[in-house]
Amino acid sequence: MLAGKGFGKVINMAGGIKGWNSETAVGPEDLGLSLFTGHESLEEVLVIAYSLEKGLFDFYISMTEIITDTKVRQLFNQLSTIEIKHQERVLAEYNDLKKNHITREEFEQQPAATMMEGGLTTEEYLALYKPDLDSIRDVVSLAMGIEGQALDLYSRAADRASNKEVKNSLLKIADEERAHLRQLGALLD
Repeated sequence: MLAGKGFGKVINMAGGIKGWNSETAVGPEDLGLSLFTGHESLEEVLVIAYSLEKGLFDFYISMTEIITDTKVRQLFNQLSTIEIKHQERVLAEYNDLKKNHITREEFEQQPAATMMEGGLTTEEYLALYKPDLDSIRDVVSLAMGIEGQALDLYSRAADRASNKEVKNSLLKIADEERAHLRQLGALLD
């Protein structure tokens, strides 16, 4: 199953999930899926995806305002820049779909989800991971946890999607999250 989702190296663990002693996705299986029933139009999915990206962007920007360590603040700025790129890609797809051009400001006037990528709120992520926000390693680990949850959410939403165009868009977004995870992993090396 994982190999079919684009993971190049899949290792079968002896002992199954009970033998796993590292990070896992958190929460119930349907976490965040209340946002995606499987019957949304592509337009609706793009609005939801954009709002989740924006939620994470807003979180990263809010951290730059309270973090005192210069390197950690720069990291949060770097992370927020990546989220802007994700937002721009989603907005471009929306504009292509609608055959018109609306600005970021106009797009953001639409009703939005109050969660970040992955289906949790800022407070829930901070309570879950309890990161030391003055530690680059902890901040990168937090970002990886959020992106991992987002990859999982978009993949599960794609599995639920009844429309092929919606499914393909969600899988494309999931692939972007996978690429972002690789970038974040490189920061830890």
